[in-house]
Amino acid sequence: MTTGLSVSVLDLVGMQPAEGPAPAIARSVDLAQRAEQWGYKRFWLAEHHSIDGLACSATAVLIGHIAGKTSTIRVGSGGIMLPNHAPLVVAEQFGTLEALYPGRIDLGLGRAPGGDFHTMRALRRSLQQSGDEFPELLEELRAYLGPVRPAQAVKATPGQNSNVPITLLGSSLFSAQLAARLGLPFAFAAHFAPEYLHAAAEVYHRTFQPSTTLDKPYLMVGVQVIAAQTDREAQRLFTTPQQRFLRLIRSQPVELLPPVDSMSSLWTDFERAAVMSKLGAAIVGSNETVKEGLERLIQQTGASEVIIATDTFTHEARLESYQRVADVARSIENAAQSAAVVHSSAAH
Repeated sequence: MTTGLSVSVLDLVGMQPAEGPAPAIARSVDLAQRAEQWGYKRFWLAEHHSIDGLACSATAVLIGHIAGKTSTIRVGSGGIMLPNHAPLVVAEQFGTLEALYPGRIDLGLGRAPGGDFHTMRALRRSLQQSGDEFPELLEELRAYLGPVRPAQAVKATPGQNSNVPITLLGSSLFSAQLAARLGLPFAFAAHFAPEYLHAAAEVYHRTFQPSTTLDKPYLMVGVQVIAAQTDREAQRLFTTPQQRFLRLIRSQPVELLPPVDSMSSLWTDFERAAVMSKLGAAIVGSNETVKEGLERLIQQTGASEVIIATDTFTHEARLESYQRVADVARSIENAAQSAAVVHSSAAH
């Protein structure tokens, strides 16, 4: 987006009930092509394994497919769960993607498994890992993506010297602190874990150390957004992600469900509190309401960019929401810039 607040797309390649992955992937391609036209900066794909209704497990493959169907938008991972993979393999995959689509590939990295205990075992991930080894894995990966080091025995080919841009992802303070120490961009996953958003943003800005990658902090915030013609319609559409999280809490198949007029008869007070604790950062409403929500978010966090996750039952409602957000984002440039300046100054 050339003017206004920088906004990007986070896509989980959601499948409709009783359909296979091909239609979901086709919808993702359509969304990416439209997002490119509407001025979105990036199109990121998540990594989730063995989750009913999501077709985003082979993230690098999807990135290549989406990049091949678009021309200018950056395409990347939001994110690759690094403990699931050998750093050499990740470097080779993203080095290849960078060779195919130079200057358009992003590598967002997370430290969570992206699945349950049984999935971790199926991925051949060590069950002794806790995420504490993430800094060492990251250092190994950065070595494979950068210049060849003296006495380096193993080289990533492709990968070496590709310098694919890395962003650390997180939902707690761990990756915020690591990104700040290494001088890397940081993306916070407020779209499903909003409780530590403000603490992580504060820590990242306050402890940031300039590097050859960045001279000042670059914070990205992932947030659920649904925009519609009216607040009421947007709230009705919002019952789809509410139902999805409710089924996750109940350990039911997490499929996409149509919106309902009211959730009151579908959940208990305890379940409502649990679901909304995960969706507490969501921005839902008309263009005016969404603008107010985005302005408040960047003022409170100093975010330089917002990554939009929109979960609606129909593709048409999703497209409309993303188009509305693009229109809104173009109108809040000053608020975004002033917030970034204030927080950057406070960090030094």
